[in-house]
Amino acid sequence: MALTREDVLKCLKGIKAPSGTDLVEAGLVRALNVEDTAVRFVMEVDSPAPFEPAKAEAEAALTALGATSVSIVMTAHSTPQAPPDLGPARKAEPAGPEKIPGVDRIIAVASGKGGVGKSTVAANLACALAAEGRRVGMLDADVYGPSQPRMLGVSGRPQSPDGKVILPLRNFGVTMMSIGLMTNEDQAVVWRGPMLMGALQQMLTQVQWGALDVLIVDLPPGTGDVQMTLAQKAQLDGALIVSTPQDVALLDARKGVDMFNQMGTPILGMIENMSTHICSNCGHEEHMFGHGGVKSEAEKLGVPLLAEIPLHLDIRMAADGGAPIVVSKPESAQAQGFRDVAKMLIEMNAG
Repeated sequence: MALTREDVLKCLKGIKAPSGTDLVEAGLVRALNVEDTAVRFVMEVDSPAPFEPAKAEAEAALTALGATSVSIVMTAHSTPQAPPDLGPARKAEPAGPEKIPGVDRIIAVASGKGGVGKSTVAANLACALAAEGRRVGMLDADVYGPSQPRMLGVSGRPQSPDGKVILPLRNFGVTMMSIGLMTNEDQAVVWRGPMLMGALQQMLTQVQWGALDVLIVDLPPGTGDVQMTLAQKAQLDGALIVSTPQDVALLDARKGVDMFNQMGTPILGMIENMSTHICSNCGHEEHMFGHGGVKSEAEKLGVPLLAEIPLHLDIRMAADGGAPIVVSKPESAQAQGFRDVAKMLIEMNAG
């Protein structure tokens, strides 16, 4: 029998938090999602350890209620104070960005502003690298607008056999994880910065990525918490900046470049998206957003312009249809730009 949100909340009101109040009254249950007999929510806590018994009790209670799948993610919004140094025998905590086990390289795909086609570029690039024989992962870190499940034709819920390791999904040779797989397609992710950072860290370190040549991270637009967390927690091998040619987009693209420079992440190159439009009826070429702006900016910054991707209906329809143009029409002129970028990244030893 399908569970309701009210059923779940009533059940969780019977679970005591360390403070003595129940989980719901303590305000610990966030982003609750109840779908048939699957229950998912986030517990926002100061430190996970004291809440592990309550988490285990909640999992058991919800299972007894009839839930066939229970996913509880704990995110810490403050870093626990370290215990006093007990001398040289105490093992030092790891500091700075770390390698993800099994992942050779991590490439961030970023943009200064939204609407420039960054996620479309990321999806096609991942599929193009997979087509070249690379072992590719995709982390959809655009938490407020996760579009990779739709673009890569992935549906279903990631499983966690032990409650700790998350099993990603896979399609077109790309291993993929997205917060969009944990929520309904029309459900907003209303999370504060600390919750986002905790979720991103879990997707980086608790997902069973396996052996990958490259992990592509589709970042949200702008220069915010997610970008900073990624650079602080994982060793980034480089970033790709996606922009359209118009001046407004380039203004924000410069800020994105500056952010990565401040974080010590090399810029592998820039991609001009929606570069030109060719009329399907008469063949007339028109630069609807201007032309050459990204090339000029790349020259100023001393980084390569990797591609000029056209504005074309087939690219948009392929992404909306769940099979990127590199997969649905691999020999088309529209797919060629993405395939060329993949080959260049491999030559640069970045893909």
